[in-house]
Amino acid sequence: MKRMMKAYIREHGKTAAGYIFLAAVLYAVAGLYGYGQSVKNMSYALVLAAFSGLCISIWDFVHYMKRCRELLNVLQKEGERADDLPPFHSLPEKYYQDMIRGADQRMRLMISEYDQKKKNMTDYYTMWTHQIKTPIAAMRLLLQEEDNGGPNTGQAMEQLFKIEQYAEMALHYARLDSMSSDLLLKSCDIYRIVKQAVKKYSVLFIGSGLSFSMEEFSLQAVTDEKWLSFVIEQVLSNALKYTVCGGIRIYGYASFLVIEDTGIGISETDLPRIFERGFTGYNGRMDKKSTGIGLYLCRQILDRLSHTIRVESCVGQGTKVIIGL
Repeated sequence: MKRMMKAYIREHGKTAAGYIFLAAVLYAVAGLYGYGQSVKNMSYALVLAAFSGLCISIWDFVHYMKRCRELLNVLQKEGERADDLPPFHSLPEKYYQDMIRGADQRMRLMISEYDQKKKNMTDYYTMWTHQIKTPIAAMRLLLQEEDNGGPNTGQAMEQLFKIEQYAEMALHYARLDSMSSDLLLKSCDIYRIVKQAVKKYSVLFIGSGLSFSMEEFSLQAVTDEKWLSFVIEQVLSNALKYTVCGGIRIYGYASFLVIEDTGIGISETDLPRIFERGFTGYNGRMDKKSTGIGLYLCRQILDRLSHTIRVESCVGQGTKVIIGL
């Protein structure tokens, strides 16, 4: 209320000052001619004019305040606003509304073009990922058929598996924004999901020479099996990538799944930022192959599944990833 009153006085102050100046000139002219009755009549007229002006100003201020509240409601409204603007009361206001509607139309067009480009890019990534799976499967079959026990066959299988996992990551990254339409939530046996992920990564476990232990546990959770499997696989991939000696241990307790390794660990300064997109940290810079996407995807997916993830780590002592289900 006070803010509107100050704004009204500021906007109409010059007009009021002009009327006061004209009244003073008329009063002064009447006084110069010395007509007492004329001065007296002029005084009455000025008082009546001032009273009328005050009433008109109050009426105008009430409409001004109503107008401001209408515009404020439009400003505070979410979504499209240009179509909700109240009717204009002056030519300058019409021009302002035309400018707003023009800017709103251009913004809608830009958003529409951006959404279309984003959809096209997502469709392309999805198509590319599905297409690349065909030659990957063919290469796997060829390697299995030509397996003569050579020393390079196992390494070739490992590299092929990594290519497949990078393709899977690209697919999940492309689908992240539309993840809600791809969810199938149901009660799942977490031990079975973890066991399948470990079996899938067995080719890397065998080639790494690391020890591995998985304690039997009973843990049920309402989740999406496909998306949670991807998260577990990403955590396993990181554990294998950054563990040179020692091993990996998986266990569960209460409503938590823990994947623990004896790898190089994460520095204390990097820990707060490991879930940021594109952040690789010291380990990523040393490895030169980290994309900074894996843990970012894990956090985004688990947030959408209403799960949690946190990491405990110490340089040179390993890393513990705790997934809350």
